[in-house]
Amino acid sequence: MGKILILNGSPRAPKSNSKRYTEIFTRHCPDETVYQNITKRNHQELCAAMEGYTDVLFVFPLYADSLPVGLLNFLKTLEANPPASKPVISILINCGFLEYKQNEVAIRIMHFFCRRNGFTIGSVLMLGSGEAILETPFKYIAQRNIKRLAHSITNKDYRILHATMPLPKSLFRLAAQSYWTRYGKKFGTTKEQMQTMEIEGK
Repeated sequence: MGKILILNGSPRAPKSNSKRYTEIFTRHCPDETVYQNITKRNHQELCAAMEGYTDVLFVFPLYADSLPVGLLNFLKTLEANPPASKPVISILINCGFLEYKQNEVAIRIMHFFCRRNGFTIGSVLMLGSGEAILETPFKYIAQRNIKRLAHSITNKDYRILHATMPLPKSLFRLAAQSYWTRYGKKFGTTKEQMQTMEIEGK
């Protein structure tokens, strides 16, 4: 049996969708798993901890077609402080776009890092519509593929997986517009607040 270190690279890791994905992964993974958030202060600690794991699963959202800056900074530390026994690196990435292929540039960045630093790439799961999918009837699609990811890592049967909501782009766009309009009304800045900010030069 292997031992998997799950590293959440989301900037809002404690309250992130990435954390929800890791919870699904852990439920379906027969191997022992340990979960950690990547923070500004624990890079060295996590690099040292990798020594005791057969696999590391990075879970993070797509940021501007790339990796979140906190994850990039961690990878710099890992490059300078690699474990003597290197685990296999797997990836679970999600994006708010309907098309899972939007994640491919970020995956290539991770592949480049692994090749340059002597890490073996394991399984990859690219999720499209990641921000919304768990709140829809299509959540089973994400859950099913996360389960596949867990079993591929456990069985050392590494593979590339992908999933998204089976919707036409036009319908997805309308649903997204409706969601963000409601979100803005609930949490957004009011017109009066915007005018005050402009007057104060904020």
